[in-house]
Amino acid sequence: MMDLGRLRALHAVAVHGSVGGAAASLGFTPSAVSQQIAKLERETRTVLLERQGRGVALTDAARELAATAQAVLGLVEQAEVRLEEQRGQAAGRLLVAAFATGARGLLPGVLADLRVRCPELDVRLLESDPYPAAELVARGEVDLALVQDWPTVPLPVQEGLSRADLGEDPVDLLLRADHPLAALAVVPVGRLRGQRWISVPPGNICHDWLVRTMREVGEEPDVLYQVGEFETQIALIEAGLGVGLVPRLGRGTLPPGVVARPVAPEPTRRVFALWRTQASRRPAITEALAAMRGRWALLGRP
Repeated sequence: MMDLGRLRALHAVAVHGSVGGAAASLGFTPSAVSQQIAKLERETRTVLLERQGRGVALTDAARELAATAQAVLGLVEQAEVRLEEQRGQAAGRLLVAAFATGARGLLPGVLADLRVRCPELDVRLLESDPYPAAELVARGEVDLALVQDWPTVPLPVQEGLSRADLGEDPVDLLLRADHPLAALAVVPVGRLRGQRWISVPPGNICHDWLVRTMREVGEEPDVLYQVGEFETQIALIEAGLGVGLVPRLGRGTLPPGVVARPVAPEPTRRVFALWRTQASRRPAITEALAAMRGRWALLGRP
């Protein structure tokens, strides 16, 4: 009989495309995942992974087994949900994915609350941009995802997922205090033309929003510095290298010489949670959602 943990490891490699990605999603080391796959190969007497450059590729047999593993894991999840419902308390493992500023600005309090309220619940956190996070939930690799999108750049949500809206997170223009636009109390979007931008890389939902917003005022944004971390963006802004649009959630205190100015019309991103609909009655999901709503209310956001 094949071990469920080894099937889970193979499925994770199939989903993420690498041993390292699988390890990050499962909370293991790459070495531990490789050992699980090696044991599964011995159990099945089948080669499952082949070296391909610096990475690995699944064999045809591995892809078939990974598809079976997905179905098996889905059945296991249904059984776990039913057992958890019968016990009436949150237990087991809950893997949560969250975008960077959500992980920093909201989830520390949420995770602390869950540790006190649900001592039998093993909560794990994976930082992920909304695009892949939504896919991870749909594939069963993640139980719950904290994501965000924009009215003009909605996040595609697959069938079979449920969502809970938490609220809106305003976005401000950050720039040096000696920048000409800093003299304005509110900066019209049209005045953003001709700026040197510091932004997240392409493929990130925030970058997509910036491009679409500037195109609406007749300009392709000139993004000189593509930086994933907002703290690094702020450091570049402090050095006078450009301006950036940075959300308030998880932003922290600005350094001296950097100011925030609201933009008109005000750009806001929508923050919400996603989970598989079939797990809606799982106590771990309902407890986590309650903790998210409670901590969001403390932020005083709409």
